[in-house]
Amino acid sequence: MDLYLLQHEIKGRCVYAKRDFEVGELLEICPVIVIPHRELVYLDKTVLYDYYFIWNENDAAIALGYGSLYNHSTCPNARYETYYDDGYIHFIAAQYIAAHTEILVNYNHAMQDKSKVWFEQGFEKK
Repeated sequence: MDLYLLQHEIKGRCVYAKRDFEVGELLEICPVIVIPHRELVYLDKTVLYDYYFIWNENDAAIALGYGSLYNHSTCPNARYETYYDDGYIHFIAAQYIAAHTEILVNYNHAMQDKSKVWFEQGFEKK
């Protein structure tokens, strides 16, 4: 694996590159565990609340590997693609990422979306 975790006193776990990655290079393929919409009310009351992705129009998903641990930025250096039918998320370098740089994605899915996410607004994720 060409990635590693570091603990940050404010941000918590952070995913870093062990080596340089070129634009478009695949960082990681993460299988997901899909959580049906009817079970989200329970998930939202757990520590996993901050780690799931909105999956398709109704459900949620926990990404395995480092997938659910990438931190958010509106100026990300990586992006992700969701493959609903196959149950995977691909993380891809959106710009050159030097070794020992934190890998950041935009939680809004679209890289250019500068909207505040739930924890920046003080609202619930839904």
